[in-house]
Amino acid sequence: MVTGDEVPGEDAQIIGYDVAKVEAWVDEHVDSLEPPFVWTKLEGGHSNLTYRIDSANGGRSAVIRRPPMGELLPKAHDMGREWSCISALWPTPVPVAEPLAFCETPDVTGAHFYVMGLVEGNAVYNAEDVEAHIAEPDRQTMAESWIDTLAALHSLDPDEIGLSDLGRKEDYVLRQIKTWYRSWNASIEHAEIDNPKIHELHDLLVATVPEQGPAVLVHGDYGTHNVMVGSDAKVAAVVDWEIATLGDPLADFGYSLNAWLQADDDLLDTADAPTLAPGFPDRAFIIKRYAEKTGRDLGDLPYYQAFNRFKTACILHGVYARYKNGQKAIDAEELAMFRDRVDNSIHRAEAALAELKSYQ
Repeated sequence: MVTGDEVPGEDAQIIGYDVAKVEAWVDEHVDSLEPPFVWTKLEGGHSNLTYRIDSANGGRSAVIRRPPMGELLPKAHDMGREWSCISALWPTPVPVAEPLAFCETPDVTGAHFYVMGLVEGNAVYNAEDVEAHIAEPDRQTMAESWIDTLAALHSLDPDEIGLSDLGRKEDYVLRQIKTWYRSWNASIEHAEIDNPKIHELHDLLVATVPEQGPAVLVHGDYGTHNVMVGSDAKVAAVVDWEIATLGDPLADFGYSLNAWLQADDDLLDTADAPTLAPGFPDRAFIIKRYAEKTGRDLGDLPYYQAFNRFKTACILHGVYARYKNGQKAIDAEELAMFRDRVDNSIHRAEAALAELKSYQ
């Protein structure tokens, strides 16, 4: 999916890139790419400045990516982290774009950036994307490939692929709970709302954290929006590794599972969620296949779903607070929607914990 006009490299006014310097750097460090390039802005990617670059002479195409302009939060938009992940995963069964070159100095264009191979395919953000790119008979194939890819990721030993230093391995969920609970409390003043149920959830989640097994590489935002689906309806590449770390695979799976909506869900996050389109299997299929592929015991899965709902509520509460504080423009209807989504996430977390208790 591409937006923006295509412009020859030397004359382009590309946001965030000194085109002449970047093209000279690419020419020196990537043998398979020949400038000048036609630059085309790509959608998505957490506001990172991502462009497709095509040789004006008809050679190979690639993708170049750097952080957004302006002041950034610490550890946000970490290009080095993304580069480390795709470099480590490239030889594995987990499909990623081919890593081509990483610029370790901001001197070239004001920030670190990296270049990766172009992967033909489409990310799926909503039901409209499904209808445009995935025929109904192929949606089962896409679902199987999607969950099989996550299972493959969670089957890798980070030490064996050179990612042992990507993050702390122990107490992943507990550390996340503490981080997002601090975020909630810090947002109360500007949000002007505080739901007592979030504090009850926090205490329950802290008191009942399942014992973590060996840490694996967790994507952190694995969904249909962060995979490129090829013409065969299979995952051609997993993208957007900027918040990947080492942690509990079931926390990663619980996050992805929460986003796999089905028609009989209460409190749907969005009516145009991609997995609501006809032809996709339900969550029970996804759970069964993940268990078969990984061999993991999923008895505590509702806990991980509750944890992710709690995390989502805290994130949305922070966004709501920034809107209320005037840091972002929003109308009254959208603001009310954000508040409803906070409450809905808390409700779903409670429901997941109730389901867990019914198992015990």
